[in-house]
Amino acid sequence: MSDSVDDAQQRARYWPVPVLRAVPAAVIAMVITFSPNHSAGFGLVLFGVFALVDGAVLAWASASRLPGDGRSRRTGVVQAVLSVLAGVAAIACGGIGLPAFISIVVAFAVLAGALELTQGVRARGRSPFARDWTTVGGLTLLLAVAFLVTPPDYSQQLGGVERVTGTLDASIVLVGLLGAYLAIAAVFHLIAGLSHKWGTAAPAATPDGAPHA
Repeated sequence: MSDSVDDAQQRARYWPVPVLRAVPAAVIAMVITFSPNHSAGFGLVLFGVFALVDGAVLAWASASRLPGDGRSRRTGVVQAVLSVLAGVAAIACGGIGLPAFISIVVAFAVLAGALELTQGVRARGRSPFARDWTTVGGLTLLLAVAFLVTPPDYSQQLGGVERVTGTLDASIVLVGLLGAYLAIAAVFHLIAGLSHKWGTAAPAATPDGAPHA
């Protein structure tokens, strides 16, 4: 049961991290949902803001909240740097449009997703956060796949029974996919963080100092 006590201590220290990661993801997802502008340039700016904030949270977590595991800390720092670089690149390339949007998001999703997935796999059986890292890493890699399978020249004229005018193009689809990814990630991060918070109580100790089973 000493492992359970150690897990509780780790959870008590780390639980704010996924909650904070949920905030920018949820805010940007809502902006995408309620905004009529789904252009690639707008998507780049929104993604850039998300990546910068998420990178800052990861940097803070790696420096002060991760348990004393040097490998996990290093992975977290690398992921934070990647997020910040992707955010800066996205905002700087806001005027380039769809090619930059696809390239930056795919590069971020492949690298950051692979890092977080690998971190979770390596920590399996050793860290209470392994499943969280594995799930988020896999979800981020799926974002890359979704972007890659969407044809950049996709265009569909709206109309028919819906009587909606306009064109559904790749930019609208991809910004929508980014919003869906961020919404799912936000919900998962929030549930994970609160689950760790509520699971921080250490087992009660017997009179001889040993924790109860």
